[in-house]
Amino acid sequence: MNQFFQKAISLPIYPQGYHLITEKVLSAIPEIREIQIGFLQIFIQHTSAALTINENADPTVRKDFQTFVNELIPESYPRFIHTYEGPDDMPAHIKASFFDSSLQIPITGGKLNLGIWQGIYLCEFRRNASSRNLILTAFGTPRSDK
Repeated sequence: MNQFFQKAISLPIYPQGYHLITEKVLSAIPEIREIQIGFLQIFIQHTSAALTINENADPTVRKDFQTFVNELIPESYPRFIHTYEGPDDMPAHIKASFFDSSLQIPITGGKLNLGIWQGIYLCEFRRNASSRNLILTAFGTPRSDK
């Protein structure tokens, strides 16, 4: 019989950029340790921020992400009409759609089965963002060695 655990968490306010949140996620849902084989789904309840998995060791990777994506989708694009909340409004929505609103990560032996250099990123696209809310859902077969 599968086990299901779900938590809603609020992240602190982050500046525009790419931020490692792996440890915040793990500390928020320690029930992962009870699952032998399963998945953790992480869902962000916002349309101007996103989630991704990438390099967790060198912070220049996160800076390069920001530089490239800001050049790909600039705030100065003259044809945006959805700018009610400022010039970063529509670019933030497009950037969020380029990434994703959810991740699914395997759980093996009570641990996230990420690669050695992988970490979970919050991709914050707004200059004056608010706290971001995540829904964490862990599910799978229980560990028999507990």
